[in-house]
Amino acid sequence: MLEKIVSQVNDIVWNPALVGLLIIAGLYFSFRTRFVQVRRFSLMIRSLFSRKSGEKGISSFEAFCIALSGRVGTGNIVGVATAIAFGGPGAVFWMWVVAFFGASTAFVESTLAQMYKFPHHSGYRGGPFSFIEHGLGQRWLGIAFAVITMVACGFFLTTVQANGVSSAVHNAFPVSPLTSGIVLAFLLGLVVFGGVRRIARVASFVTPFMALGYILMSLVVIAFHIREIPEVLASIFTNALGIHPVCGGILGSTIAMGVKRGIFSNEAGQGTGAIVSAAADVSHPAQQGLAQAFSVYVDTLLVCTATALMILSSGTYNILDGKTGELLYAGAPELANNYVNYTQSAVDSVFAGFGSQFVSIAMVFFAFSTIMAYYFYAESGIIYLFRGKEGRSEKIAIRVFQILMLAATVFGAVREADLIWQLGDIGVGLMAWVTVISILILCPKAIRALREYENGLKTNKPFTNEHHENSV
Repeated sequence: MLEKIVSQVNDIVWNPALVGLLIIAGLYFSFRTRFVQVRRFSLMIRSLFSRKSGEKGISSFEAFCIALSGRVGTGNIVGVATAIAFGGPGAVFWMWVVAFFGASTAFVESTLAQMYKFPHHSGYRGGPFSFIEHGLGQRWLGIAFAVITMVACGFFLTTVQANGVSSAVHNAFPVSPLTSGIVLAFLLGLVVFGGVRRIARVASFVTPFMALGYILMSLVVIAFHIREIPEVLASIFTNALGIHPVCGGILGSTIAMGVKRGIFSNEAGQGTGAIVSAAADVSHPAQQGLAQAFSVYVDTLLVCTATALMILSSGTYNILDGKTGELLYAGAPELANNYVNYTQSAVDSVFAGFGSQFVSIAMVFFAFSTIMAYYFYAESGIIYLFRGKEGRSEKIAIRVFQILMLAATVFGAVREADLIWQLGDIGVGLMAWVTVISILILCPKAIRALREYENGLKTNKPFTNEHHENSV
């Protein structure tokens, strides 16, 4: 009964209108910014290391790492495998499309977050709830978004990450899902109880290490299957356009799965990247917009692509018709619908007996850092709700939330994967609806900030953030 209700709600939230809205928004922002994700690519990288003097917030690089922690998670391992299972190789192409245009969406939402951030004793905070209230003048919607953020990030998305960890660890080691959940919750507690500074320090160390290590392993696996890569790339493009005989009948699912998993993974337009962007102490709002646009590239074009090429070149996947359950392609029939095992078997194809262990360890790092980022997003929502009433009530609310979120981590570890993924999709979809519509309306402010920033670069005029709307 619960599964049926969740499925119906998911269908309502993720109807074709949302998929179309996300793609259209990415196209619109790309043209309005004159494809800033291409024109200013080198500046994106330089923006990671920009910081003005002062200790009012975290550095641009720390904000980048926290946001990347949220983007790089089980979606890069399990999510990519799921997209291939229900959309075929063509789903990867639509993930790329979402990432390319989504980079401009990430720029706009993160720039707006900088413009409307507010001070707190723990540092700058803000995000969609702040620019919705002060940019659109809709406090009720800002409150609603903060609540959605708390529920989606604190519970729905957290259970997805925990479930991915428990499944991967159980495949590789004789460890029960409950044990995995308890250990993960314990480690998470050590970080979140230490506040935003500890989260930033851990993220800036763990995130680059885990992403680089995973990509290097992927390159080794791909190198062993290098002869298959041309055929794999061809199948990605032919399946994406529905002209392949195997996947021609599921073109709708191919596009939908690519977009959904792309958004779930890179979070562009979801609003979470904007939340962490508001915490950065930078000299101009556009700097953080550029940094977060680059994080979308790292997540999807590097990490997700690495997973996809490993799976496809190794042939360790199946393709299913999501409506009928019919097996359309049986590359690895013994794996059935054990999606995380698609990636584990791909590594095993080169390093026999090591794939399960490696992917399990990677999943632990990915999910741990992602849940850590989710906590930051949710805590920022609580701080927004208690803004102006900081004190004992806020501290109690945060402490209660911390305990509930750790409980959700254990709960997610022992639940069935399909239900957990649908709950995660609902959370992502609700946040995306509100965020994308809001930034479409407020887009002109971000465009003006970009032009001002680019003009300042030409004239070498020093930047100041104080004249922007960040004093709300």
